[in-house]
Amino acid sequence: MTCINSLGYGMDLLQLRYFQTVARLEHITKAARELSIAQPSLSQTIARLEEELGVPLFDREGRRIRLNRFGRAFLHHIDRALKEIEAGKAEVADLAGLERGQVTLAFTLTQLVPDLLSAFLAQYPQVHFRLFQQHSPQQALYQLENGEIDLCISSPPIMHPGIESAPLFTEEIFLVVPRTHRLATEESVRLQDFAHDPFIGLKSGDSWRELTDSFCHRAGFEPVVAFEGDEWGTIRGLVKAGLGVAFLPASSWTGLYEPDVALMRIEEPLCMRRVGLAWREERYLSLAARSFRYFVIEYFSQLERSGLFSAVS
Repeated sequence: MTCINSLGYGMDLLQLRYFQTVARLEHITKAARELSIAQPSLSQTIARLEEELGVPLFDREGRRIRLNRFGRAFLHHIDRALKEIEAGKAEVADLAGLERGQVTLAFTLTQLVPDLLSAFLAQYPQVHFRLFQQHSPQQALYQLENGEIDLCISSPPIMHPGIESAPLFTEEIFLVVPRTHRLATEESVRLQDFAHDPFIGLKSGDSWRELTDSFCHRAGFEPVVAFEGDEWGTIRGLVKAGLGVAFLPASSWTGLYEPDVALMRIEEPLCMRRVGLAWREERYLSLAARSFRYFVIEYFSQLERSGLFSAVS
């Protein structure tokens, strides 16, 4: 396949993809390895491209190469062009009536995604997913802006120029404590009453951890963190063992019965989290991605109406 521009250059699409990889890595050997081609062939491809353009795209210092100002300007347009080609292929696939589709999804909350995907795939078993679990909305925003994903479910919702979003639900956050805790018989508590308790939570840098730390700061104290983990099951288990207290979203407790722990509503400060769905404004979404976007919004709307995010069963 050859792209002919108005200046009469004949550029092979594969040639442009090779340049993109070399520009990203700034290393011929690594690029050749990633592209699974011989290093001399890749070097010749880049040399031909530079010859067609009439300018060098890299500054060469021995075996090292660095993208120069010509290369940076060219790469900017190549990135956009190749993304448009991928979008065009996706749109043609839709117009051709292909039933199979793929959705790339990033998410920062893990508790509800498996059930969501299960419900969607029960209706659309032919759709395939590529999933990315991220610890913060900032990581997912980077993927959205670079066209790596179609959609993102995150808390807090992503609000950024060029990004469209839809609110999904607002969820109440509870405090879970061992049954032996001095306040375990209370139905509701003030967070400041736990200023000297050890907390069990997710690792620093996770958006959930940032949110729960902010609750403690609003209550006037810095939480004493006894354990940082990755799994909700581990956190509940450590609370059950009496090693500390933990924040827990309402949806993580629904359907569970733990006789050795107590769940308490926090009166002050108000502890809630907002969850939203985001996608890039200018990205073409396949039929599968558009169907999933609609399904996600309706799915969580029904769950919110059921009281899942504010009541404890």
